[in-house]
Amino acid sequence: MRVFVTGATGFVGSATVRELIGAGHEVVGLARSDEAAASLTAAGARVRRGSLDDPGGLRDAAAGADGVAHLAYKHDFSDTAGAEAADLRAIEAIGSALEGSGKPFAVASVIMLAAPGRVATEDVEPDANSTGAHRIPADRAAVALADRGVRSAAVRLPIVHGRGDRGFIPALIGIAREKGVSAVVGDGANRWPAVHGRDAARLFRLALEDAPAGSRLHAVGDEGVPFREIAGVIGRHLDVPVTGISPDEAAAHFGWLAHFASADGPASSALTEKLLGWRPEQPALIPDLDEGHYFGG
Repeated sequence: MRVFVTGATGFVGSATVRELIGAGHEVVGLARSDEAAASLTAAGARVRRGSLDDPGGLRDAAAGADGVAHLAYKHDFSDTAGAEAADLRAIEAIGSALEGSGKPFAVASVIMLAAPGRVATEDVEPDANSTGAHRIPADRAAVALADRGVRSAAVRLPIVHGRGDRGFIPALIGIAREKGVSAVVGDGANRWPAVHGRDAARLFRLALEDAPAGSRLHAVGDEGVPFREIAGVIGRHLDVPVTGISPDEAAAHFGWLAHFASADGPASSALTEKLLGWRPEQPALIPDLDEGHYFGG
């Protein structure tokens, strides 16, 4: 299968490119820069120059593919509305190219779409008060493409970790280094679901190969790691104390991460495992943190 991949040089995207090529698929990756293009070429992928801001280019690239994995996203928490609008435009452009073809289209979404504190399962309806509420329209748009003859699947991601991670965990470590404490909000009992990047990449491959149209898939390795356990490992490796702070202090301490630092979003992948035979195989979040690579070890 010839697969067009957006976000192909990102953390999960680059792992997905390697996973697809390793399984014998041909990959065409979207690249915005010379550096990204060189990285894709080195990985054995073909290069398509462009960006999320070019719906026509996305449409053309998708039309020439046997399937699409859409992992690109503008992670700008100062403008979530703009980021989500760009994502919706990209999904619509790609979907219009695949319409009526029955070709697969795996779209990256987020796990934390259930009501706060409720275990998110694949069949739970997204809640407007959820941590990831800004991603609900794109999640629904991806699934709805099944009604237009696309074998679409929303691949919902929790906290993704592993070597090369540039997301939430490195940000927490950076804050702890800067502040001299590894903080939790309240008692830190809130839970983060998590998955290793290579396990997430394998689910994207399986989604492209076998997922039924309109699937909602959960890439969950840890159903819910208490935030205080994450903070504890960070504190131990940095040799800084673990400190509880109040919700009123969270914004000043965590900045853009404050909303997530207190989020409670346990999640299950039981239905995904049954549907596709996917199982997490890589280290869980706490053992991965304890390996030391996040701290220069």
